[in-house]
Formats: sequence, structure tokens, C-alpha cells
Amino acid sequence: MLPPMKSMKVGAKKAMTKGALAKALATEHGLKQKACSDMLNSLASIATKEVKKAGIFSIPGLCRIKTRTKPATKAGVRNVFGKDVKVKAKPARTIVKGYCAAALKKQI
Repeated sequence: MLPPMKSMKVGAKKAMTKGALAKALATEHGLKQKACSDMLNSLASIATKEVKKAGIFSIPGLCRIKTRTKPATKAGVRNVFGKDVKVKAKPARTIVKGYCAAALKKQI
């Protein structure tokens, strides 16, 4: 019998919070933390508007956010691993996905 797998979370650091990011930007550029926090809020609202309108938004050198439409699925019976399973119908829906930029991949 194999030993249990170790969790990936052991020893992993937590992601930077919005406040910590605003503080880091403020100290780096000599601004107030409130101004940096407002800039992060405006960046989020601009990104939301652009993704809704155009379906794509990119932050150069960092990431790209895209929307994708998943088609509707019909109800019925599907054969899954040799068993017949009843599947409910699902409507079409829009999914938001994020991709990292090539420049970021090269740096890591």
C-alpha cells in the first residue's frame, strides 16, 4: 500500500492581498496607500467593463482575460464508464478565463 500523498499547501505562501499590493506600490512610487488602492479599484472596474463589452482585456506583460461561451447541453441518458446516467439540460453560459502573458512565462 502506498503512503498518503502530501498536500501542496504545506509550506506554501499565501497570495498577496489588495492592501499589501497597494502598500508595496505606494512605497515603491512614493504615493499614498489610499491613492494606490483607488487605482487598483479603477483597474478592476475598467477590466470588468472591457470584458463585458469586447470579451477580452489584457494587462501588458502580466495577463489576458477572455470570455468564452459554453454551449447548451441537452437532457438525456449518457453512458459514463459503462453505466447509464441521467443528465439534466443546462443553458448556454459565458465563462471567464485568465491566461498569463508570454513575458511573464519567460521571467518565471
